[in-house]
Amino acid sequence: MKGYRRYFANKLIWFFITLVVAFILNFTLPRLMPGDPVAAIVSRMAQGMSNATGVQAIYEQYTELFGINRPIHEQFFIYVSNALRGDFGYSISQYPRTVADVIRSSIFWTIGLQLPAIIVGWILGNALGALAAYRRGTFDRVLLPASLFVSSIPAFGMAVILLVIFGVSLQWLPTSGGYGYDLIPNLSWNFIWSVIVHYQLPFWTLVLITIGGQAIGMRSMSIYELNADYVKYSRFMGIKDNQIVRYVFRNAMLPQITGLALALGTMVFGAVVAEVVFSYPGLGSTILTASLGQDYPLLSATTLIISIMVLVANFSIEIIYGFLDPRIKAAQAD
Repeated sequence: MKGYRRYFANKLIWFFITLVVAFILNFTLPRLMPGDPVAAIVSRMAQGMSNATGVQAIYEQYTELFGINRPIHEQFFIYVSNALRGDFGYSISQYPRTVADVIRSSIFWTIGLQLPAIIVGWILGNALGALAAYRRGTFDRVLLPASLFVSSIPAFGMAVILLVIFGVSLQWLPTSGGYGYDLIPNLSWNFIWSVIVHYQLPFWTLVLITIGGQAIGMRSMSIYELNADYVKYSRFMGIKDNQIVRYVFRNAMLPQITGLALALGTMVFGAVVAEVVFSYPGLGSTILTASLGQDYPLLSATTLIISIMVLVANFSIEIIYGFLDPRIKAAQAD
């Protein structure tokens, strides 16, 4: 138990060190973008004004509002203090909306799309990969090239393929939006059905690109474990095959669990392509809008969310590994 505490303490220290670095990078990098986003707001607000003093007064008002008239180190400490309270200030591209309001209105769409797609793709991919490794034969010869082909297609390519086939050619499903443009969000069956129909193309895009990579990874790990010495020795000792297979797939699943944790941690970033292609109203589209509008408060907040999700996912999987993998226990005992 003492070895486990040392293992967890080491992981926790690295977690906080990485979190500090993430805060620094998420503050610094968006502010290195060229251009002056406040000037863009002022130009919109001051249209028709000929008084240069008035325009300058508006500019100074907005620089004070967004805090960019202060020294950079002071801006950083204010940013960290506000971020820890969940306050990311105002969005530049969608002013006067706050960053928290913009994220709140879009993140549930992203989670509702990404989380089920990642889990379904992970389960199907690992089941197919394990089955191919165990049964071999025709099933494996068909699954391997199919998985390689699907995994080699980028997300935007898969999205365009499904859009053209099912949205344009067959016209079975809508090609854009999260619901009908003529509807107002409510709890009526008409609105719910519209959400379900618009959900299908981005959902199956993400499921298909997840299945291929997971199937290949699980197949490779399962074949490696099936040829391991402990499997041959267990069969020599007369242990039933179904018991051996249970241990084989448990060991093969460890790297796949890491892949699942990382996929969940980066689900917001993975949503960008699908949401942009299908104009889905999630956080991916928000990130693109923030980048194009030089909206560094919104961009900092979204990238910070991604960073924290990745860090939490990695830390969680390290903790789970400490309990699941006996090799870690043996190493800590030494």
